[in-house]
Amino acid sequence: MQLPDTSLFQSVLFFALSAAGVWIAGARLAYLVDTLADRFKLAKSLMGLLVLSLATSLPEVATTLTAAIQQARDLVLNNLFGGIALQTAILAMSDFWARSPITNYPRKANHALEATLLVLLLSVALIVVNLGETFVVGGVGLGSVCIAMIYAGAIWLLRRYDDSSDWVPIDLPDPDPLSFPAPTGLGKASNKTLIWQAIAACIAILGLGLLLVQFADRIATQSGLGTGFIGVTLLAAATSLPELSTSIAAVRIGAYTMAISNIFGSNLIMLVLVFPADILFRGGPILQDTSRTVSLALAFGLAVTSIYLVGLIVRRKPKIGAFGLDSILVLLLFIASLAAYYFVR
Repeated sequence: MQLPDTSLFQSVLFFALSAAGVWIAGARLAYLVDTLADRFKLAKSLMGLLVLSLATSLPEVATTLTAAIQQARDLVLNNLFGGIALQTAILAMSDFWARSPITNYPRKANHALEATLLVLLLSVALIVVNLGETFVVGGVGLGSVCIAMIYAGAIWLLRRYDDSSDWVPIDLPDPDPLSFPAPTGLGKASNKTLIWQAIAACIAILGLGLLLVQFADRIATQSGLGTGFIGVTLLAAATSLPELSTSIAAVRIGAYTMAISNIFGSNLIMLVLVFPADILFRGGPILQDTSRTVSLALAFGLAVTSIYLVGLIVRRKPKIGAFGLDSILVLLLFIASLAAYYFVR
C-alpha cells in the first residue's frame, strides 16, 4: 500500500507514533507469553526462543522480504545484520531492570548454547561475505543455503537440549519475579482469550512495523543520509522495537530467561532470513559483492555475542552498580559500531 506523500517532519512524527504503538503491543505480548508459559507449564526460555522471538521478528521478516523483492540488497543485509548488535544491546539495556547482572540468572547452559550457535552462524556469514559465493544454483548461493541448514540444526539441538540438566550452576540470584504490577485481568482470563490477545498483538506489531519501515525509508531519502547508514541504525532500530519492549517487560516481571532467549532467538532468525531473501533477490547471490557495512555489522554481532557468552559462563563477574560488566561492554561496543557505520557509510 502506497502512503500519501509526507514532509521530513511528518515522516519523523508518524515514525514516532508507529514506534509508540509497537512498544505497547510488544510489552503486552511479553506479559501474554509469560502467562501462557505458566498456564501450559512450558519453559520460559523455550517460549522466548520459539514463540516470542518469532513474533517480535515479524517486522524484520516483512522488511527483508519486501526489500528483497524490490532488489534492495544493501537495505536487506544492513537491516538484518545491523540489527544483531542492536538487539544484543537491547538485552544490555534491560539489565537495568534486573536485580543483578542478567547473565547470572540462567540455571542451564541453554543460553550459552544459543550464543555459541549464534557465533557459529555469524562466522559462516562473515566467511561467505568475504570469500564470495563460489557455488551458485538458480541465483541462490551455497552460503545462504548453508546458513539455513545450520539454523535448522541449531533449533533442533536447542529443542533437544532444553530438558538436559548436565550443567547446573550454583550460587544463583533469587529467581522470584520482581514486584512489578502485571496487567490486571491476565490471571483470570481464559486460555482462549490469552491466545487471541497474543495474535492481536502480533498483528499490531506486524502492521505498525511495516509503517515504521516505510517512514524510515522516507527519512533516509529526505534527510540525505542514505539507506546504508539508515539501514544499520534507524531501520534496524525500528524493526527491533518489539524486542526492546518485550525484553524490558519480561525482565521487569522476572522472566529473565525468556528475555535472553528472545534476543538470541531473534538474532538467529535475522541470519536465517538471508536464505529466503536470496531466493527473492534476482540480481545474483545476495551475499555477493556486499558493502563494507555488512562485514562490519557481522563483526560487531560476533563481538557482542561473544561478550555475553563469556558472561554466561563466568558466573561471578564484576559489576558496576546494578549492571554486569558484560552488559556495559556490549553497550560501549554498540556505540562504537554506530561510529564505525557512519565512518564507512
